[in-house]
Amino acid sequence: MNLPQLLQPDWLASGTLAELSLERLLAVPLRALVLDVDRTLLPARRTELPAPIEAWLQRAQEHLELRLFSNNPSKARIGAVAERIGVPFTASAGKPRRSALRRVLAELNLPPQQVALVGDRLFTDVLAGNRLGLYTVLVKPVNAVGQPCEHDRLQNFELRLARWVGSELG
Repeated sequence: MNLPQLLQPDWLASGTLAELSLERLLAVPLRALVLDVDRTLLPARRTELPAPIEAWLQRAQEHLELRLFSNNPSKARIGAVAERIGVPFTASAGKPRRSALRRVLAELNLPPQQVALVGDRLFTDVLAGNRLGLYTVLVKPVNAVGQPCEHDRLQNFELRLARWVGSELG
């Protein structure tokens, strides 16, 4: 894969994780979701899951195996979120490096095509997932009430840069 392909999510979502169609994910078909934490599940500098995110996670758990996967080094912070929803987690993941993600895939015992990586960053989440052949979903960063952040300069910059190198992002 070349760089434009590596930066191309399979699904460029128009909203947050809470707005993803679970039916669309199940139609892929997927059996597991690897979820970024900061700004995908939790707003910046917050520790409580917004209600719409938590409700979506509960619905998703009825159909899919979930894993939290974060570059954040705080095992206490990521572990608290994982404990709240009752799922395993990886902190200090080192995305976009592949070694920690390979370990998660081995634990899941699933082929990469049956696993999605969902996150808010192109150059960590999407890049890591695409490097291993996962289904990748780029969502909008979440705010404290579970809505998309209005002014997300980092994601907007990454999208512009990816378009500049040739990715076909809507």
